Amino acid sequence: MRVSWMSRVLSWIAAALVGGVYGIAGTISHSVMWGPIPVGMIVAAIACAAILIAVRALTHDRGAAVAAGLGMIGMLVLISGEGPGGSVVVPASFAGQIWTYLVAGIVLLVIAWPSVRRLPVRTEAPAAQEPEARES
Repeated sequence: MRVSWMSRVLSWIAAALVGGVYGIAGTISHSVMWGPIPVGMIVAAIACAAILIAVRALTHDRGAAVAAGLGMIGMLVLISGEGPGGSVVVPASFAGQIWTYLVAGIVLLVIAWPSVRRLPVRTEAPAAQEPEARES
């Protein structure tokens, strides 16, 4: 059954919205530290990777993963700048730069991963039993 272009576009819009929500949540929480451990960045990176993998696996459409990734990166860029009151969510610090590149890397990795459905299937014939060598 072919998927109509309308349902595909709607799935891309939904994926972009979901990616945007995760992008906002991860960007806000990336700076949480537990002593020297960047717990916020670890949890946010796992959550962003998980939603991208889920979108890609459930829709079987690389375009939906691209839309979710663009929504994620778009919201990161949107709220990373200086707000109207002068507040900055992602400061130009080392952790802020790591978060920016980490999200971009996760998005690129999930999008570039080869599709499992399109990989060739290997079938091997059962190994033929070789006659045992005679002892001389």
